[in-house]
Amino acid sequence: MKTTIRWFSAALLSVAAMAAAQAQGYPSKPVRLIVPYPAGGTTDIIARVAAQQLSERLKQPFVVENKGGANGAIGSAEVARAPADGYTLLMGTASTHGINSAVYKSLPYDAVKDFAPVTIVASTPNIIAVHPSVPAKNLQELLALARAQPGKLNYGSTSLGGSPHMSAELLKMMAHVDMLHVPYKGAAPMLTDLMGGQVQVGFDNLPSTINFVRSGKVRAIAVTTAQRWPGAPEIPTVAESGVPGYEVSGWFGLLAPAGTPPAVLKTIQQAIAEAVKQPEVNKQMLDLGAQPVANTPEAFAALVQADVAKWREVVKTTGVKLD
Repeated sequence: MKTTIRWFSAALLSVAAMAAAQAQGYPSKPVRLIVPYPAGGTTDIIARVAAQQLSERLKQPFVVENKGGANGAIGSAEVARAPADGYTLLMGTASTHGINSAVYKSLPYDAVKDFAPVTIVASTPNIIAVHPSVPAKNLQELLALARAQPGKLNYGSTSLGGSPHMSAELLKMMAHVDMLHVPYKGAAPMLTDLMGGQVQVGFDNLPSTINFVRSGKVRAIAVTTAQRWPGAPEIPTVAESGVPGYEVSGWFGLLAPAGTPPAVLKTIQQAIAEAVKQPEVNKQMLDLGAQPVANTPEAFAALVQADVAKWREVVKTTGVKLD
């Protein structure tokens, strides 16, 4: 019995030593960063900023690969199945690791058990914007327009069950309005149709829309966070515009497969934390409409668990289901 215990203890120490040695030399080759959405959207934009900063600081290429489909589930599942060595990472979102667990009866991954959270790179509001031809200049006027034409006002979102879609469903529930949902496969096609007038209202993450607001191609109505966004303080919040208590904040964070050595996670987190301390990186994020975060793996893990619980409660009320 003692021999068995000694052998088992030695085996554990050997595994720990191997993991520590692996982490010490990390990264020693290029790292894949999977973006589970098409190119051009907010997740892709923030992932490319993060990849550039990680490449510069860790002296190995961090290569962004877009693996869109099923509201981020396809790319997320690929990372969940990857070796737990830190060489395949995911740029996850509030959708892939919060909303999806609520709106899908079954997923090819478990948002909590199959991943090791590394750090949230940035958080951002969602934004409500309208085509310039829409007469509403603020949220109250938009809601009045929706109430006058129940089910006729249409709104586009970046995907079925994504954070922008669920932001709209939460608004409909809290403001007691009915609008027709037109889902798209990514921010780029939705914004193209919003600017063209094919949809009247758009719900999106702020970074992929803000430049079109600034150029006058679409009109901002409100942001979904509890406070106005520092990078666009002129845009009011939904809560201050007549829907008190409304709040949705999107986040974009790096996750690794479950079982990735903690030292590897720490190396990546510290590199992101160092990056966002730089004034030029901080300004770049704010100009994009995102707030740098760089929190710890433990804090990120707690947020994932809280988001899963939150959106399950919302889905119980709204009845939104995707399968």
